[in-house]
Amino acid sequence: MKFEKHFPAERLRPYIKYVVVSENDMESEYKVLPSAGLVIGFQYKGQLASVKNNAESKLSSARITGLTDSYNIFKNSANIGTILVYFTEIGFTHFASHPAHELFNLSLSLANTFDKNEITEVEEKLAIASTDKLRIKIVEQFLLSQLKDRQTDKLIVEAVRLIYGSNGTIRIKELNGRLCISQSPFEKRFRKVVGTTAKKFASIVRFNAVLDNLNETKTLTEICYENNFFDQAHFIKDFKQFTGDTPENFKRLL
Repeated sequence: MKFEKHFPAERLRPYIKYVVVSENDMESEYKVLPSAGLVIGFQYKGQLASVKNNAESKLSSARITGLTDSYNIFKNSANIGTILVYFTEIGFTHFASHPAHELFNLSLSLANTFDKNEITEVEEKLAIASTDKLRIKIVEQFLLSQLKDRQTDKLIVEAVRLIYGSNGTIRIKELNGRLCISQSPFEKRFRKVVGTTAKKFASIVRFNAVLDNLNETKTLTEICYENNFFDQAHFIKDFKQFTGDTPENFKRLL
């Protein structure tokens, strides 16, 4: 199995965290947990399906996945190869013409977001590309062709920074106060750029902070209260929504 991260071209770095080349010779089923940025995937070989209630649904070979507040289960065919593009928290809005929140909890064909003919051209080029370097270059050229001359919303960038600075525990009322903006216009701008509400985004950031804590020697009770959960019942409920499992069982499998 291969999962190699590559930094994008200089021009794309403000908007894309990294590009991944992922390959697996074996058929497998796996769970993807919520993260704080949108992801584009191009399958250059093999087939991917989503799994829900034990039913499989084949996915398009070029797709985009929005932010999600729950885990997703996927199943890949043998001999699969994928280029994955991980956007920064504010990155997607610099490429698309519609708001990021319209993709919340969705995984759709890229043809729903970008020109279908251009997507087909990228897929055709990837199908005959012989090296990872060339595949990444093809995807980057496509992204550069879609990059729009659009001002970055600095207030939302600062909001994201403050949320990360608190590990997702900052209250939205405090966030509004520190940014000197009322809740309604702030939420509208945040959803458009980031892909969900500030409160939901903060819960995703907090969840990922909890995941990092699980690798440490802290007890679950310590992790619960350090991450500002009201009580352990609330902690377990949130954790199960994000992972489908209890913190205790999840930690045991690490």
